[in-house]
Amino acid sequence: MKTRRLVLLSLFTAFALIIFTIESAIPVILPIPGIKLGLANVVTLVILKQYGYKDAFIVLLLRIVFASLFAGQILFLFYSLAGGLASFLAMSLMNALLQNKYTVIVSIIGAIFHNFGQILAALFITGSTVVLIYLPFLLLSGLITGCFIGYVADFTSKKLRIILNDY
Repeated sequence: MKTRRLVLLSLFTAFALIIFTIESAIPVILPIPGIKLGLANVVTLVILKQYGYKDAFIVLLLRIVFASLFAGQILFLFYSLAGGLASFLAMSLMNALLQNKYTVIVSIIGAIFHNFGQILAALFITGSTVVLIYLPFLLLSGLITGCFIGYVADFTSKKLRIILNDY
């Protein structure tokens, strides 16, 4: 791995962890478990758009593992992996189909599949279909947050391209 790439991936991972930590400190205002903005996914989307699937996957896995260590809960790792991997696969496929355009659509699909992945993890962990009650709320939140995150990622990606070309 070239030094520049290693440094960039390390910085992206650190930035995603900082965003995760800040977002974790924000109190949840909705009474539905699992609903949050997912601001750290901006980093995943930017890397997917700018550097490709491999680098985005590396940063995603590092973020999930380190965030789980920060949270200190093994279930956090399981839920995050289920949601993160489902989201990553869906975003990668959608990004390829849309030829690296339409970041907002890719983000919405990623957010929705993230929620599907976490619901599947909850089904597996609890062994109860009661968790499916949350699905409509999570899908709606995925649509809204995915749209927001997609716009932020698109804006960030454009600015980052300008900044990195200057160096």
